[in-house]
Amino acid sequence: MKDIELSVIIVNYNGLKHLKACFDALHDKLQGIPYEIIVTDNNSADDSCAYIKTNYPTTVLIESKDNLGFGKGNNVAVQKAKGQYLLLINNDTIVLDNLAPVVNTLKSTTTLGAVGITMLNAKKQYMYAVGNFPKPGNLVRIKNLFNVNKAFKTGIFTKSQYEVDWLTGSFLMMPKNVYNEIGGFDEDYFMYVEDVDFCKKIQEHGYKRLFLPQYRYIHFVGYNNSKDHLIVNGLSLYIQKHTTGVYKQLCMAALQINKTVKWFKKTLNLK
Repeated sequence: MKDIELSVIIVNYNGLKHLKACFDALHDKLQGIPYEIIVTDNNSADDSCAYIKTNYPTTVLIESKDNLGFGKGNNVAVQKAKGQYLLLINNDTIVLDNLAPVVNTLKSTTTLGAVGITMLNAKKQYMYAVGNFPKPGNLVRIKNLFNVNKAFKTGIFTKSQYEVDWLTGSFLMMPKNVYNEIGGFDEDYFMYVEDVDFCKKIQEHGYKRLFLPQYRYIHFVGYNNSKDHLIVNGLSLYIQKHTTGVYKQLCMAALQINKTVKWFKKTLNLK
């Protein structure tokens, strides 16, 4: 038996309805790659653990007694990973293309810190999967975080790879040594913006983040406007951790404008 090359890391919380599609797609699209799947279950109440044990018994299952959140859940699972490479992927995903070329991209250079691929919604429509690092100009309107260039707005790509600031945490493939070098996810984040922080640390350690548009996955995104405050809180934490001085003040002022506009829209019932 070949040594494990890729450790697939999944954080699960009450994701039973998605698990079969997620696991079956992984087993299909990881053919030719020696891999393992490690799941941190964040104290689910929907029989997720029993389902995994019965139907996917080779899975390494970590049953947490608490909801650890996304970042810490990944950190716990990576401690058990045997692969040279990691695939951090959400439970509500379906990989559509064989991932061997993505692994080979990581193998081809030591300068890569993380790789992402094209994200589609449940209707297979293109969705933003990368963004710019937060700064005063894009914190006033959070949608501006995703204004990378025209290709990323339209989903029509003319190159096979793009270097970007950050990649969504719903699909991140990377060398395990990079994960360990940057210290994994910052556990001060519970949910949202931890992937932006994570990629910022990858940058600070001198590694590139690469987007490969020709490979795709479906993500049944669970985000809605009621979670806007979690995004804002995460961005505030990011600013505290990654900026200083006058620049930090400008970032916080921009984020405050964002919060104020959202408050007015909510109060006046505007869209």
